[in-house]
Amino acid sequence: MTEQKEVILSKEYLQKLQDELEYLKTKRRPEIAEKIKEARSFGDLSENADYDEAKNEQGEVESRIAKVEDMIRHAKTFEDSTNKDEVSVGSKVLIHDEEFDEDLEYKIVGTAESNPLEGFISNESPVGEALLGKKKGDKVEVVTPNGKCYYTIKEIR
Repeated sequence: MTEQKEVILSKEYLQKLQDELEYLKTKRRPEIAEKIKEARSFGDLSENADYDEAKNEQGEVESRIAKVEDMIRHAKTFEDSTNKDEVSVGSKVLIHDEEFDEDLEYKIVGTAESNPLEGFISNESPVGEALLGKKKGDKVEVVTPNGKCYYTIKEIR
């Protein structure tokens, strides 16, 4: 059996996952069970679209429950970084994109929490990984699937 990789999460995101898990188990499961029970009462299950839909929904919810439980079980939480000298998980970083001559701000988070459009990048992404351990003023070269990008770290918050 292979060992499960730890899941790096902020305390806030871990709480969101715990709340979601509680909701799925206490609200969604019973709702879907009721839908299945009701659909069964309609008779022939082989041609019962309501039953099929409810069973599919049940599968999706059970899959999500298993995934969230696994993430929580293997969670390693981090605090927002107070280290302003070096980029680490939990740091907010203001960088300057040399190619497009624009400033970008990102928070370095674990993969599960990453959402680049919202300014959260994974510590395992090309940009996140390249920034880790760097200091204000450092120039960073990032190899991405679209080629090389160049950034300068303007500020670590």
